[in-house]
Parts: sequence; structure tokens; C-alpha cells
Amino acid sequence: QVQLVESGGGLVQAGGSLRLSCAASGRTFSRYTMGWFRQAPGKEREFVAAISWSGGNTYYADSVKGRFTISRDNAKNTVYLQMNSVKPEDTAVYYCGYGVGRAYVPSNGREYDYWGQGTQVTVSS
Repeated sequence: QVQLVESGGGLVQAGGSLRLSCAASGRTFSRYTMGWFRQAPGKEREFVAAISWSGGNTYYADSVKGRFTISRDNAKNTVYLQMNSVKPEDTAVYYCGYGVGRAYVPSNGREYDYWGQGTQVTVSS
């Protein structure tokens, strides 16, 4: 089993910045994609960003493109989400996902095998 722990969430004013982290532990795999998803109250979970094992491929939802940056440190088994110019509509619980053996960067949550418990991000206007 892979355990994922997100951190870095909190309350931030619109226009501000926040950096989320997701650390993986437990069973290790040689190749895995990592992604960020979010779920706002009353809405379905939606894709935010994903990054390939090498970090060479990234993919973003249109709603965050140009504002959020996903990165990873494989030595620390950690993925990051730098959130800049945040908006009230970014308010949600943010989850990281871990996709074993993926050679691409999926935006479909069903392509991820493990999930963290989530971290709350609240953007005030």
C-alpha cells in the first residue's frame, strides 16, 4: 500500500499564494504519475494538474493554467502544487493521487490507484 499525506492548505486571500505538498510513503514503485484534484462543496471531484515520473510532462486544467504549477521531488517522494493568484473559486479540498506505472499524465481520477485524505484550501474575497 502507498500512503499519501497532503499538507499546506489553509486560508488565503484572493490574489495570494499557497503551496501544497503531498508525501508518499509505504510501498514504492519505480514509475508513478502524481496528480492533484479538488472537490468543492456540492460539486464532483475535478482534475487540477498532473505530472509524469520524470517531471518532463505536465498537464493542467484550463481553470488553473498559468496560475498553478505542479512539480515533484522523487528523492523525497513528494509532489507540490504552487498556487498563485488564487481566486475564491479555488476553494476546495485538494487531494493528491498516485498512478502506478503510468507513462502519461491522466486527468481521469480512475487512472489513479491511491489517494490522500485531502487538505482544505479556502480563498477569501
